[in-house]
Amino acid sequence: MACPNVSWGCLLLLLCFAWTGDAEYMKYKDPKQPVNTRIKDLIGRMTLAEKIGQMTQIERSVASADVMKNYFIGSILSGGGSVPAPQATPAMWVNMVNEFQKGALATRLGIPMIYGIDAVHGNNNVYNATIFPHNVGLGATRDPDLVKRIGEATALEVRATGIPYTFAPCIAVCRDPRWGRCYESYSEDHKIVQQMTDIILGLQGEIPVNHTKGVPYVAKNKVAACAKHFVGDGGTHNGINENNTIIDEHGLLGIHMPPYYDSIIKGVATVMVSYSSVNGEKMHANHDLVTGYLKSKLHFRGFVISDWLGIDRITSPAGANYTYSVQAGINAGIDMVMVPFNYTEFIEDATSLVNKRIISMSRIDDAVSRILRVKFTMGLFENPLADLSFADQLGKKEHRELAREAVRKSLVLLKNGNTPNQQFLPLPKKASKILVAGSHASNLGYQCGGWSIQWMGGSGDITAGTTILDAIKSTVGDATPVVYSENPDDSFMKKNDFSFAIVVVGESPYAETVGDNTDLTILDPGPDTIRTVCSAVKCAVVVVSGRPVIIEPYLPLMEALVAAWLPGTEGQGVADVLFGDYGFTGKLSRTWFKSVDQLPMNFGDPHYDPLFPFGFGLAVNPSQPGFSSARSRGDKKEITLWAALSLLLSMMLAWA
Repeated sequence: MACPNVSWGCLLLLLCFAWTGDAEYMKYKDPKQPVNTRIKDLIGRMTLAEKIGQMTQIERSVASADVMKNYFIGSILSGGGSVPAPQATPAMWVNMVNEFQKGALATRLGIPMIYGIDAVHGNNNVYNATIFPHNVGLGATRDPDLVKRIGEATALEVRATGIPYTFAPCIAVCRDPRWGRCYESYSEDHKIVQQMTDIILGLQGEIPVNHTKGVPYVAKNKVAACAKHFVGDGGTHNGINENNTIIDEHGLLGIHMPPYYDSIIKGVATVMVSYSSVNGEKMHANHDLVTGYLKSKLHFRGFVISDWLGIDRITSPAGANYTYSVQAGINAGIDMVMVPFNYTEFIEDATSLVNKRIISMSRIDDAVSRILRVKFTMGLFENPLADLSFADQLGKKEHRELAREAVRKSLVLLKNGNTPNQQFLPLPKKASKILVAGSHASNLGYQCGGWSIQWMGGSGDITAGTTILDAIKSTVGDATPVVYSENPDDSFMKKNDFSFAIVVVGESPYAETVGDNTDLTILDPGPDTIRTVCSAVKCAVVVVSGRPVIIEPYLPLMEALVAAWLPGTEGQGVADVLFGDYGFTGKLSRTWFKSVDQLPMNFGDPHYDPLFPFGFGLAVNPSQPGFSSARSRGDKKEITLWAALSLLLSMMLAWA
């Protein structure tokens, strides 16, 4: 009798092993399985709590490994300026991201989280990263290949910090420069914005041949991109941030929607919804456009993410009825909610709404399927943890050279000389003494603008880079003195005999609503600096701004005017062109108005009467004499010699 008992025990043991072995094979963990098979398998295993957790994105300041594990959180972000430590190294970033990721992997199903950051002009939150020109400047280059290469460099610098997801690019079509986010827009013309969506190919990688339209694609070692802000964010009434875009269907689909067509064709992984409204309906609650148009008509298969506290702002005031906001946002088609702090309230409300069948389980499954599709496509399940293999990419020399190239190509020459046959630029590298003046000449923070280290940007040496002043000093001849005075007075100008002056003025940094501006004037004392300096000596004015500003009153005082936009950390690109090592090639991607009373005014409008029209941009004419031919140190001596000889000859003739 003992033998049969042993046999039954052995059989049960074998069955147990067989059952365990079968359970260990999970299709969603098998990279050889098709993505849709993996999604279906994983969705079928998930509880409601695990599904809603995937739809939740929280800020790093409230995240921990335990929070990730206990609430099944699907995503974390760094808000503007949110860093593990001041001047954090790549190792500090990677260690932080991995600590959070280990919490996610410790859950029952081990679904990795995805970490996102606003790398909107380089990995701009991170100290020592290369900060590229903002989009308004890149639009002036008209160079999609350049923008694609910037995307490639940005992807590497984002990966250097262990992060696989960026909330970029902004593909808004800014129709009013009074909008505080206009510098995030490539152009007032949707065609230019469409061309610049090539940055997605740089961030995510080239799409394989025969790739299905609408399905996200992210190559190995690349980052997921995010086209934003869907839709009409650049067309709000009077350029007021988060306001109402009043527009007919033809205008919406013809002006603001086209960049999304291109982004989806290029495999963009995610789309962020706009705070703004279209004809009075909040985009975060707009089912017709988010689900009906973006998902159904355009066949977008990635996930839709809210903006920061975006669903809260469905109501006025924000957060007045949070449960309704959760309902309206998710039912409109938002898949992942950037909560970002009160995640327990969001999870509780979403769970309750599903249990009450106000939000359907099919809507939840659609949202989670889209999130998982991006995670599977990126290879997050196979490689969830970051390492330091990309650490040397942060602020890499080649990336800084690329940024310098972008600065050169973004500069727009608006005026060059006060007479038709006499150019002022390029400037001579040899001169008796050069004055550099203005609030923006020696201020790296002003040069970078908003979304640079901090959300609002900053002033001074906020990170590693080259100011325009330092760039000028390194460009001119060794024997040419460069004097810097931020705001010289009349007595200073009279005491010094300058060959010429470069005045660098513009806007102070800003972001979003803080940047809304009905005046669009140069930061004080910029106008006085222009008047004082340019009245005393021939001068070139460089404007550092995120949009056109009032400049017409000062135009007669200056010999040359250059729009430098927000060039970023590589100020050497400005000096490269001012002193003639490279030519001016930039063309206005925005109309430069005469007065704010004309706004909004875009190319093609009936009342179009600009100071400088859309597409304007001078080039230096090599066949014409320039200021450099008359004021370089060697030429000045030659002119003095000829003047002396002429005087002597005149005296001799008079005596004869």
